[in-house]
Amino acid sequence: MKFFNERQQALAKLAGRTVSPDDWQDWKWHVRKAVRTVDAFEKALGIRFCASEKAEYERTLETFPMSVTPYYLSLIDADDYRNDPVFMQSFPSLSELHIERHDMSDPLHEDEDSPVPGITHRYPDRVLFHVSNVCSMYCRHCTRKRKVGDADSIPTPDDLEQGLEYIRNTPQVRDVLLSGGDPLMLADELLDWILTRLREIEHVEIVRIGTRMPVVLPCRITDGLVRTLAKHHPVWLNTHFNHPREITASSRAALKKLADAGIPLGNQSVLLAGVNDCPKLIKRLNQKLVQNRVRPYYLYQCDMSEGLSHFRTPISKGIEIMESLRGHTTGFSIPTYVVDAPGGGGKIPVTPNYVVSWGVNKVVLRNYEGVITTYNEPDSYEASYCDRQCSSCNLQLKQEDAEERAIGIVKLLSDWDDTTSLTPRDNIRMERRDETP
Repeated sequence: MKFFNERQQALAKLAGRTVSPDDWQDWKWHVRKAVRTVDAFEKALGIRFCASEKAEYERTLETFPMSVTPYYLSLIDADDYRNDPVFMQSFPSLSELHIERHDMSDPLHEDEDSPVPGITHRYPDRVLFHVSNVCSMYCRHCTRKRKVGDADSIPTPDDLEQGLEYIRNTPQVRDVLLSGGDPLMLADELLDWILTRLREIEHVEIVRIGTRMPVVLPCRITDGLVRTLAKHHPVWLNTHFNHPREITASSRAALKKLADAGIPLGNQSVLLAGVNDCPKLIKRLNQKLVQNRVRPYYLYQCDMSEGLSHFRTPISKGIEIMESLRGHTTGFSIPTYVVDAPGGGGKIPVTPNYVVSWGVNKVVLRNYEGVITTYNEPDSYEASYCDRQCSSCNLQLKQEDAEERAIGIVKLLSDWDDTTSLTPRDNIRMERRDETP
């Protein structure tokens, strides 16, 4: 494969044996050969930590495990690894053991909003369905550090059945997000089974998948997987690029496969101190995403999970970054900056303040350049009073699809209309017919 370079080949050899380019494209090989110890990390990158550092790292791993795919490891700049964004997202830090007084093991209260195993039901019309607690790589900033990699918390077949049954018996659920861990760690056959079961539920309109595979293990996006997902449209996929350097030739190829199969793609980044807390980096990341048909969706403020305080920035940094995007780059390459409210309150959008003042029938606004302008509101506006009596409402409340009707010559060409001829309204011959007794 053209993405199998000399450095990747060297890493592959260090992982255990001489491999071919085909081996490097085997996602299961990467999972088997994932680097899980400090010794293996040193050997793979050709670096040496001092004894005290190594002891600190190994102490961290006793609490929070490490797993880095050979592919993702190959992206690290070994000559400047301490400042490398891939290194900081994948390698343990003693700071992870520093638990601040505001840190929480489950900051989003996912467990408390879980009516049955595997389901988090927070918003009215959608649920999060935990179908896997295993990832190909353990991100150091993961909000679910309490679960990921815990063999005792891997969903069982019974858990999956309970989750499906809950969705089936909750008709207000129209949107199901498959999450984890990483759902794409499941075999294609199991994914197909889950998606088939969800598609059998009439009120489920869309299914979303949250995965980091295009970032950390793009060869997982196989032709077979893409065919499996495409069978169950509409399926949306959100991934998790945090830095422009993560968008490689391999990840671009994976994204292309998904987009070409008609799967809408989105990206959810996390604002991480020392990794991407820079307006220039975030803007370039989002521009590269759009170039690869991925819509920037969310920029998350780092959650208050235990051991993440060294990654968190002030919210003011996020607002500064958003200020640098609006007006300075394409509108649809700007994500929504959100704080996922501690305690399970859901996502709260946070934006710069563009409203300068507000008076009677007049709003004073400013743009990204600092230009101050006025928007004049209508002198009179009568809102439609809503008394919940929809039958007497003056708005057209029909919500079903409009009926497509053929007009003019299209009637004669269409297969769905029985009209065979069109006659002008004032046709004398037709009038004569009408007058005939």
